[in-house]
Amino acid sequence: MTWHVADDDLRAYVRGELAAPMLWSADTHLMACERCRTVLAEVSDPVSLDEGWERLDAELDAPRAGFLESVLVRLGVADHTARLLAATPVLRLSWLGAVVAVLAMTVVATGSMRTSGTPTLFLALAPLLPLAGVALSYGPVLDPTYEMAVVSPMHGFRLLLIRTVPVLATALVLNGLATFALPSYGLRALAWLLPALALTATGLALMPRLGPVLAPGLVGGVWVAVLVVAGQTTEGTGTLAPYTVPGQGVAAVVAVLAAGFFYLRRDRFDSASAHTPFADFQNGGMV
Repeated sequence: MTWHVADDDLRAYVRGELAAPMLWSADTHLMACERCRTVLAEVSDPVSLDEGWERLDAELDAPRAGFLESVLVRLGVADHTARLLAATPVLRLSWLGAVVAVLAMTVVATGSMRTSGTPTLFLALAPLLPLAGVALSYGPVLDPTYEMAVVSPMHGFRLLLIRTVPVLATALVLNGLATFALPSYGLRALAWLLPALALTATGLALMPRLGPVLAPGLVGGVWVAVLVVAGQTTEGTGTLAPYTVPGQGVAAVVAVLAAGFFYLRRDRFDSASAHTPFADFQNGGMV
């Protein structure tokens, strides 16, 4: 090889000051010339070189953003928030696919059991799905970012909302799409909305006292009990009490009161008190 990169150009190369087209020539030449690579190592700053390798290692080891995370970032969501949302178990395809399958089977079953003018089976199940989604969004077993969430430099209430709002919105959208598959019932097929909001808000309000698993489980159990009692007291093919106008009014009142109570107790989600179930959960004591 008759040509080599001049020492001054190599020093400029190290400092990042070598301009094209000489920069391109130096890049190509250094790949094939051991002598110039030796000179380059001698004129390079070891500290800067080590820092460059560290930055390269960090870039190579950085986890790649998935589809959902990339979409959220493009929509303006902060990187750390997008990562917390993308790692939410119930926003993954497995959970969403299961919810779609359950709703589809419920719609088919409701359509085949036209014994009343109200889609009772669908209305009984649909309010439970948002509540279940919220309950399954937390915990060291299901949440792959549990440790990151626990040490996250944000208040527990905000962290709870970051997870709850997208999960609730997703479940409500899926329920709404399933409702369109029951056009013969008209607006009666939307009677699940207020109970869903009431159940979810009540579960959230009870979390500081009962924990993120027991609270939604208890609320869901009460909903099933109410439906059983309503079914036994309803004559013939009459509409169950929760789906009547007074029942919908009660659900709306419960949703508003529970949401207000949840907001008033928001400081409890930031409390480090060891005797509260939610604090036990945050410290890993409750799944």
